[in-house]
Amino acid sequence: MVAADAWIAVYMMTDHYRGTLYTGVTANFQSRIIQHREGVGGFTRRYDLKRLVWYEIHDRMTDAIQRETSIKRWRRQWKINLIERDNPRWDDLYDAVFNWAPVPRVI
Repeated sequence: MVAADAWIAVYMMTDHYRGTLYTGVTANFQSRIIQHREGVGGFTRRYDLKRLVWYEIHDRMTDAIQRETSIKRWRRQWKINLIERDNPRWDDLYDAVFNWAPVPRVI
């Protein structure tokens, strides 16, 4: 069970424009991004990946895990294309996440 205020998300972190990429999935998006920025975790800590450059909110964890698994299999250029479609300057989206609440999807 996921807390009502927790966001299920797939996301990508980097260190700089077109730098090292990390793709992750979480059931508590805001907390996980804070952990990355504070240096908690193996890969993101080792490579100093603190810039959130892309994310996608999901309703179900199973869907998010499936999407993360798919993206992790992609070629690097496809991941770059996905980031640049929504965030062409590779801005850090951290502030946007903490000043934004997800809008429920209408199906």
